[in-house]
Amino acid sequence: MSRLWTVTSRLPLTSILVVATLALSVWTRSLWDPLLDRPLNDSVSYGLPAFEQGSWSTVLTGAFFAARPFQYVPILLGLIVFGGFAEWRLGSLRYAVALVSCHVVAVLGAAGLLWLTRDHGYAWTTHLAAVRDAGPSAGFLGAAAAASVTLSPPWRGRVRALLGAYVVLFVIHMGALADLEHVLGVGFGLLLGPTLMGGAPSLTFRHLTRRDFRLLASGFFVIAAVEVALRPFTTEDGPFAVTMSPEARAAELADTDLLLGVLQIVLWLWLARSLYKGRRLAWRWAVGLLLVVMVIQVLNLGYMMAVGEQGLLAAGWELFGNGLGLSVCLVGRHAFRNPSPRRARRTSGSIVAPADDDQRSRATHLLRQQGTVNRLAWMTTWPENRWFTPASVSGYVAYRVHAGVAVGLCDPVASAEEDRSMLLGAFANAVHAQGLVPCLFTVTGEASRHARAQGWHSLQVAEEAWVDLPTLDFVGKAWQDVRTALNQAAKLGIGFRLGPLRDMPRGIQMQVKAISSEWVEDKGLPEMGFTLGGVDEALDPHVRVGLAIDADATVHGVTSWMPFHASGGGDPAGWTLDVMRRLPGGFRYSMEFLIASACLAFKEEGCALVSLSGAPLARTRPSAGDESLDRGTLDVFLDRLGESLEPYYGFRSLHAFKSKFQPRHEPLYLVFPDEAALPRIGLALSRAYLPDAGMRELVALARSGRQ
Repeated sequence: MSRLWTVTSRLPLTSILVVATLALSVWTRSLWDPLLDRPLNDSVSYGLPAFEQGSWSTVLTGAFFAARPFQYVPILLGLIVFGGFAEWRLGSLRYAVALVSCHVVAVLGAAGLLWLTRDHGYAWTTHLAAVRDAGPSAGFLGAAAAASVTLSPPWRGRVRALLGAYVVLFVIHMGALADLEHVLGVGFGLLLGPTLMGGAPSLTFRHLTRRDFRLLASGFFVIAAVEVALRPFTTEDGPFAVTMSPEARAAELADTDLLLGVLQIVLWLWLARSLYKGRRLAWRWAVGLLLVVMVIQVLNLGYMMAVGEQGLLAAGWELFGNGLGLSVCLVGRHAFRNPSPRRARRTSGSIVAPADDDQRSRATHLLRQQGTVNRLAWMTTWPENRWFTPASVSGYVAYRVHAGVAVGLCDPVASAEEDRSMLLGAFANAVHAQGLVPCLFTVTGEASRHARAQGWHSLQVAEEAWVDLPTLDFVGKAWQDVRTALNQAAKLGIGFRLGPLRDMPRGIQMQVKAISSEWVEDKGLPEMGFTLGGVDEALDPHVRVGLAIDADATVHGVTSWMPFHASGGGDPAGWTLDVMRRLPGGFRYSMEFLIASACLAFKEEGCALVSLSGAPLARTRPSAGDESLDRGTLDVFLDRLGESLEPYYGFRSLHAFKSKFQPRHEPLYLVFPDEAALPRIGLALSRAYLPDAGMRELVALARSGRQ
């Protein structure tokens, strides 16, 4: 009862509306006696007929009733859920403004549209022009749309997408007067929200990330599945159904075979799930199916136009919807590169052939079994890599192909130094045989020596920061910031949790994904990749995440730690920092607290070291031996890209931040065989780090770098 009172006192207007609606339904007996069948209907229900009779007051009085008894269930639930959400986010006064204005605009707007379009040959509007309605649903849906402005990404977009999909699907398939009012109410609510919060409505565009394209493609097929589920309930007087001939309409509405519908829903949901995971095979299936369906629809549309058959509007809508889904898949094809669970088709022996899950599993096994000297090597197991595994050596080189360059990632993986040197040479020969340029990025001094011994060049491109755990002790002035973070966390009741993210509760996973999505979207630039992991990589069962969680189970910050397997394999000898994300407005010292707590936890487990990784595009000094080489275009690219991205991604600030942990530094290198290939390598690295960036984004970065 105390919790109920707390919620009621926080949502006074919602509570009053629910009680008033329920009380009036009992007092007027409309809770069990349909309002539309009684004289009271003319006094309280709204619609074009009521307004033409001069009953303008029904705009407000009708909001407290339902046309039929069963409609009180969704109305009361909607007031509690959508109305409660809007009042919670906006406050009672703003919620009242949003509720009333969205309701009035929706009711009067629908009546105005019907007045303009009735008796012009469109049976849907002609029918609705004679219909009355009651209920506040357009108001509370519009208020919820207005309240979405208070949410942070990605929840803001998700709430708006769900509301938009609901009102559009129902107006198409049901076509009732209330459905038309819902469209207008939600649309006006989206415009009203920024104004209520002191801003102005604005339409902004940003570059879509890989995750955005996956969500859009997945959402398209989810909507397709929902439409199949709605097919048995589609009314004959919907906006598209009324344009069809009676015979075609009867055939369409009678086509409700249960087994076929279930199979379609299962297929669309499988495609939606696989596209969300970025599966290449699912993308091929989706594009192929949409192309076949669209060809059939185009031929059918041509036939209908030739013979004068009715239903062009419905056929055109279906063609437009499928064309939109196909466009998303084709434009965002770069987002669907992850190999399918089964072995993907590939050309045997080709260095540019796509990899599959079997190859990734073998690479992961080899890394754990053989080990390597590069503490960043776990990123070589990420799914967007390819793996070169010659039969003569037990090991591999992970690489990606961009702009005619096979960019190797980290040192070759093998237990013996001699094998790692042989892998480098074999990889170079295989790449050259395919007409590509080989190089290895972020390699250690050992790989740099091997490369120079084979006639290659070596350039320092980053520095790795690492901490010795056996001697770690947060004592002295240099550790003041770290001690402050630990003490503040203890005072605020913020604890540290360490473990695989995929084994944590669903609610924790959703918070981590939301924090990461908001971090990416707030940058206003494409999501980076290559040596920078995200939530997908953190879900690897071998990766552990550190979480800063308060007593209310709110996640304030997250870090992910990749295992480091030293030469010879075995259990992890240490852990390497990858993802760093903080909740906006959360605990100020989250990162210091998380890294310090993880170091202490790993020290207790007996690990020898922790790597704070290398900050991309952040170099403090050139390495010995670089002075004789004309770094030219590559230096210009690395410096300009680092300067341009610093305000957005803060790589150089991150490099400075890690100094709080008194790390030792080890240079990381780029090795390559031919100095003339530096311009092409620079372009390949830009594509590796910004795989989703278009020419506009690259030009913007170049301009900002010159300012």
